[in-house]
Amino acid sequence: MDRQRLSSIAHTHHPIAAPIFGVNVNRLLRRADRRPNARILDLGCGEAAWALQALAHYPDGHADGVDTSPYALERAAAAAAVRGLADRLTLHERDARAYVPDGDHDLVMCVGSTHAFGGFTETLELAGRHVNPDGVLLVGEGYWQVPPTPAALAALDAKPEDFTDLAGLVDTAERAGWTPIFAHLSTGAEWDDYEWSWVGSLTEWALDNPGHPDSAGALAVAREHREQWLRGYRDVLGFATLVLRRG
Repeated sequence: MDRQRLSSIAHTHHPIAAPIFGVNVNRLLRRADRRPNARILDLGCGEAAWALQALAHYPDGHADGVDTSPYALERAAAAAAVRGLADRLTLHERDARAYVPDGDHDLVMCVGSTHAFGGFTETLELAGRHVNPDGVLLVGEGYWQVPPTPAALAALDAKPEDFTDLAGLVDTAERAGWTPIFAHLSTGAEWDDYEWSWVGSLTEWALDNPGHPDSAGALAVAREHREQWLRGYRDVLGFATLVLRRG
């Protein structure tokens, strides 16, 4: 199955494509504290769950969402229509690295999509270019909660240096000229909800479509992911969402 299609199915029950509960998305957006007519940019937006929620906080604002997945953007457009926000959300099917916006933004978000820029450091630099001088950059990134185990590294296909610990993540942001004004650290319950939703959505699709040529493959991916999570990086990899301002 096409990887983007697979990801879209896997996020059916958890459109916030990160281990974060909706209530904490709202807390983060409140701490971003932009003006009502804020210009918002969501890079690697997926189904634009963050952008749509931001528009609910900024009633006169406008958001642009950028992603390479036509499946995710199709769902984003449908969700915007249902919420009556279609006229305030513009979706762009393109690589976030190549996106050239019309002017600066008050709030730029890249949560769980730093791989689109090549990592956390690169995201701070490249996504940060779209933030106006008084704006906020909201970035979600993984970090090692404990020293990575061989099982975790194998499950994530990662090297120890691919992530820092939490203090190292903050140090990296400050070296790049950004000062954290708030952060949310995803809890174990948030991680479990996200992972079970990912695995369960893909498994349900496969079981509901037994005759589909991709059904067996999707079921195999779900099982493999479940094993990688449960026997690999569970309680090892953390996730931090940082609210950053220039400082």
